[in-house]
Amino acid sequence: MTEHTYKEFDQELESIRSGVLTMGGQVEQQLARAIEVLALDKGDEFIDQVGTTETLINAAQVGIDQQCMQIIARRQPTAVDLRMILNVTKIVNDLERIGDEAKKIAYKAASTYDNPRLTHMRHYDVARAAVEARKLLQSALDSFARLDAGAAADVVAHDDHIDASFHSILRQLVSHMMEDPRTISPALEIVFIAKSIERIGDHAKNIAEAVVQVVKGTDVRHASADQIRAEVVAE
Repeated sequence: MTEHTYKEFDQELESIRSGVLTMGGQVEQQLARAIEVLALDKGDEFIDQVGTTETLINAAQVGIDQQCMQIIARRQPTAVDLRMILNVTKIVNDLERIGDEAKKIAYKAASTYDNPRLTHMRHYDVARAAVEARKLLQSALDSFARLDAGAAADVVAHDDHIDASFHSILRQLVSHMMEDPRTISPALEIVFIAKSIERIGDHAKNIAEAVVQVVKGTDVRHASADQIRAEVVAE
């Protein structure tokens, strides 16, 4: 490649990285709105915005995927550049899935407004878990922005906290349903919300694992948090 071509290639790579972060910001916003619906009973105010943002997120995924395919076809990248491009396609897929889960949370939360028996749990325990999932997503995106494998490893380790929150919420809901059968219907809706939060944590973890693969060149998708930490610190 000529120096001019190298500069163009660098610009193209920077364009897809910037696109991922822009899409990530849209997904964060989507999740923030879902948390508002969940915690503050503002369904009518945010539901339409959730639908609009989903369209933007879907379009961003398609656009970035097309950019990646064009770069592969035109530049035939190798080594770390190829790893970056291939993992970007994984990351935007996970971001799109998080957007879908955030939409589910918003719509499910709005549907529970007429069932006040579990309002306290939805406002506090479930909303707190959603906030933790959002923080995990922010950390995963930050690790991508800085290509920081150590920060990405921390995200993988903290996903266990989201899983633990899900199981705690599930146990509480089962107890409520056993004590008062009238809570069964709203409790099941909250189960679906909690499951979406757990999946958001899983997708944030996937993004972090992709960052480790870009930086270290090792596929860590099925490794434990300790194994990933060892890979990150290895020379």
